[in-house]
Amino acid sequence: MMDGQHFFLRDDCEIWLQYIMDTHYEEALSRANSVLSQSSEDENGCWVTSTQGRPKTRFKGRQVASARFVYCVVNRAVIDEATVVRHRCHNERCVRPEHLIEGSAADNKRDDWDFWANGVDRDLL
Repeated sequence: MMDGQHFFLRDDCEIWLQYIMDTHYEEALSRANSVLSQSSEDENGCWVTSTQGRPKTRFKGRQVASARFVYCVVNRAVIDEATVVRHRCHNERCVRPEHLIEGSAADNKRDDWDFWANGVDRDLL
């Protein structure tokens, strides 16, 4: 720290997301809404895409998990690469914003263990 200045180390993911939020937010929001409009609600209330696995979204030179993209844009969240966007519904194809929360890789692993032991309490979603 020099002369009251603070320095923060930001990873590439944070830099890209900050750039998107600062200069392309309306376009990113339109793209996120497009992803959401192309999903359909399943029997569990998840908004799923037609992909076989985890859906991806390409935007401004990057391809990211659709759930991560939607979460960050809808919440204006600038998160680092180590931060995981978790699915409360435990459905990797789900892009419904209400089912997405951020956390650590350890949180995500605990989610797996809880799911294996107890399943998903849909009343909590």
